[in-house]
Amino acid sequence: MNEFQIYSPEEQLHDPLFAEKGIRVFLKRDDMIHPFISGNKWRKLKLNIRDAKANNRDHLVTFGGVWSNHLLATACAAAKYGLKSTAFVRGEDVNSDVIVLCRVFGMQLIFTDRSAYRDKKGLYEKKFSHDPSTVFIDEGGAGHLAMQGCAEIILELGQYYDHLFCAAGTGTTFAGLVKGVTDANLSTTCHCIPALKGADFLKEDINAYFDVPPSYSFHDAYSFGGYAKTTPELLRFIRDFTSTTGILLDPVYTGKMMFALYALIREDHFPKDSTILAIHTGGLFGLLGMKEQIVTALNQN
Repeated sequence: MNEFQIYSPEEQLHDPLFAEKGIRVFLKRDDMIHPFISGNKWRKLKLNIRDAKANNRDHLVTFGGVWSNHLLATACAAAKYGLKSTAFVRGEDVNSDVIVLCRVFGMQLIFTDRSAYRDKKGLYEKKFSHDPSTVFIDEGGAGHLAMQGCAEIILELGQYYDHLFCAAGTGTTFAGLVKGVTDANLSTTCHCIPALKGADFLKEDINAYFDVPPSYSFHDAYSFGGYAKTTPELLRFIRDFTSTTGILLDPVYTGKMMFALYALIREDHFPKDSTILAIHTGGLFGLLGMKEQIVTALNQN
């Protein structure tokens, strides 16, 4: 969308480990796209917004928890592009930092008990089935338009990379990257780092975007207990990375991705002279939901 200027450089990271192993590591700084519509959140939303405007729809309806970066991105994007926004929020009415910002951006919030929340299509139909101005956007922005938006990352790259790393929640962003690599006929190996425990089902979700299941690497040993869960080891890694690079990571997605990347490098998973690109998918407000855990973990060291 021409009215939205993308700024997402590929920044080389420097670490003695990389020099020792003879590899080069870069970070695609999608966190710099926008303060609130950052990373894959914007890439998932942009085609949905363009499609909504093309079909004279002006109301985005979506889903998420009280710390959802997707909700915040949708609220801000709707405000920026002159649209209305509503979210079904999983759980009780609480004013988390993210929820407060959603309210400021004008998003209407419908707090929903966890049992009813499972039927997202049902919730949408019950409330909005007779409103042709609305657009259904799934939790996390998942969907075909979102996947296509994420595939465009590959078209922006300034050089060839042997390996590409991405954290995964719904698998939509990762599927987009695989599609972008496939469409460009690149031999890049895409590496998926699930943020969820027991994430084998993600392979089915990723493969569902393709007629023929694509080839990629799946590393499911770095969930640190599951979605939105963490450990002192992960939090200290994030502290060390951030304090030496000036680049903030979050414990839910990008922290786990970079931890996995460093671990695989130490294990000689990549040949010498490899070039590796990790995608920073933004979503940094998730840190605020773990303030006490972070302080406790960092005080232990």
